[in-house]
Amino acid sequence: MVDLRRIQDLPPLQQEVAQKRKAGAADKTQFNRLLEQARDSAGELRFSAHALERMSQRGIELSPDDLEKVKGAVQTAAEKGSHSSLVLLDERAFIISVANRTVVTALDGEGLKDQVVTEIDSAVII
Repeated sequence: MVDLRRIQDLPPLQQEVAQKRKAGAADKTQFNRLLEQARDSAGELRFSAHALERMSQRGIELSPDDLEKVKGAVQTAAEKGSHSSLVLLDERAFIISVANRTVVTALDGEGLKDQVVTEIDSAVII
């Protein structure tokens, strides 16, 4: 014998499944939004405390145009598979962790003389 109450309970169960699907879709939408935000911020360049201190000590400044050039250099290095790069811009040099998009340290023209830069796998000259 068929239990009619059980058959009648099916629509609420289907509604629950539909609600869970909607919630899953909302979670995917939220995930996609977060992923887009991460992609958008991936182009941002950060400066370590050490780099900021060295820039201050050495009087190294970056104009907005210079900053865009350095970001472009980091992007180029990333596209080539670099992990750590020396970026030369006019009389300034920056050691950058490409993977983290973080300037690790900065050197000026005087600081570049007689220097050996180690633990880099690329150099980008702008």
